[in-house]
Amino acid sequence: MSTAPRRYHVTTFGCQMNKADSERMAGILDDMGLQWEADPYQADVVLYNTCTIRDNAEQKVYSYLGRQAKRKQGKPDLTLIVAGCVAQQEGEALLRRVPELDLVMGPQHANRLQDLLEQVMDGNQVVATEPVHIMEDITKPRRDSQVTAWVNVIYGCNERCTYCVVPGVRGVEQSRTPEAIRAEMAELGRQGYKEITLLGQNIDAYGRDLPGVTAEGRRQNTLTDLLYYVHDVPGIERIRFATSHPRYFTERLIKACDELPKVCEHFHIPFQSGDNDILKAMARGYTHEKYRRIIDTIREYMPDASISADAIVGFPGETEEQFQKTMQMTADIGFDMLNTAAYSPRPNTPAALWNNQLSEEVKSDRLQRLNHLVNQKAAERSLRYRDRVEEVLVEDVNPKDPSQVMGRTRGNRLTFFAGDINDLKGQLVKVHITEIRAFSLTGTQLAPVVAEVESGIHSS
Repeated sequence: MSTAPRRYHVTTFGCQMNKADSERMAGILDDMGLQWEADPYQADVVLYNTCTIRDNAEQKVYSYLGRQAKRKQGKPDLTLIVAGCVAQQEGEALLRRVPELDLVMGPQHANRLQDLLEQVMDGNQVVATEPVHIMEDITKPRRDSQVTAWVNVIYGCNERCTYCVVPGVRGVEQSRTPEAIRAEMAELGRQGYKEITLLGQNIDAYGRDLPGVTAEGRRQNTLTDLLYYVHDVPGIERIRFATSHPRYFTERLIKACDELPKVCEHFHIPFQSGDNDILKAMARGYTHEKYRRIIDTIREYMPDASISADAIVGFPGETEEQFQKTMQMTADIGFDMLNTAAYSPRPNTPAALWNNQLSEEVKSDRLQRLNHLVNQKAAERSLRYRDRVEEVLVEDVNPKDPSQVMGRTRGNRLTFFAGDINDLKGQLVKVHITEIRAFSLTGTQLAPVVAEVESGIHSS
């Protein structure tokens, strides 16, 4: 497209799904002949891939758009795009609020970016938010890493949590075929990628929209079956998956993770609240007792597994006693990482309309208390790494210390150690842990021969 602007910039807000979508859209722009520009205020095409889970993320987008709209007054050939969940939620209303926008597109249209931009270049202001069947994406994402990569396995979400906008903005569940997922992973393996994270808004639901039933009477395609199917892809050394839903997390899946050596012992399973009445009001579909059984089963199979989660405080009607149950669950389980948030009313969600909203002061106070406990428990969990040998996949240079490289353990703990990135990038290295912090580690690389001898110290 010869009239296309020359440089582009993509800013991403929100979750791993959004990051994966941004990589795909950047790959399309690369294929169109555009060049990446690090400064959004120097680019000719500016794309904001948005998140609407929290109000502050949405307001930040509008702040950025305001500055770009002023810039467009002196640069009429500037192309402004809003993609993602805010785009899907607001649709044409975005154009009324920011008339300088050229393209508003929901997440389901990410791989149609070139077609939509061609309509813009023909002089149209385009809104693409209608539900579509997501066709298999043949574009090559512009990956942010040369070592690790996201691979979408299921789009959309059929859950109806009362606080969440995701089903409304990302559409119904659509699983990719196992063959398409394996083919993408195989290509990444050929390109030298070592670690894959399989992505889904509700990844445990993978395959329930695909045909087929086994002789035992269960669905033919599940996340468990997918892990077995892709486990032997050449070149891929590690496999992770996110995000899990407690409603669908099974012992069969846990057993597979224990049996398959490439699957890392790291599980991200949001619990949201420790109180059953709040969970029911959230329409989460499980109890805190069931969540505890899942964690107990994981630790029965893999005692050293890392567990991370999400929790919301200040949900409408939450009492101090109910909040304390969230605190108690956090203390009892001892998460390696817990993403916390104060409840934020979101458009088109049932809970936003309830008349039992809590004050911002109460929500802020509870969030601070929970965060203090999270940091304390994470520091306690880190103690188990002291003086151990961990396998670390080297990803990049430590941005705060160029003499160090950084990577992650199998349990997803960020680890730093001295080394040359030119020699170590993409390598699995044995590291003796010498310093521990709540959310990261520092260590010393073991020489290959020593690592071979001492690898029995700990198998992470």
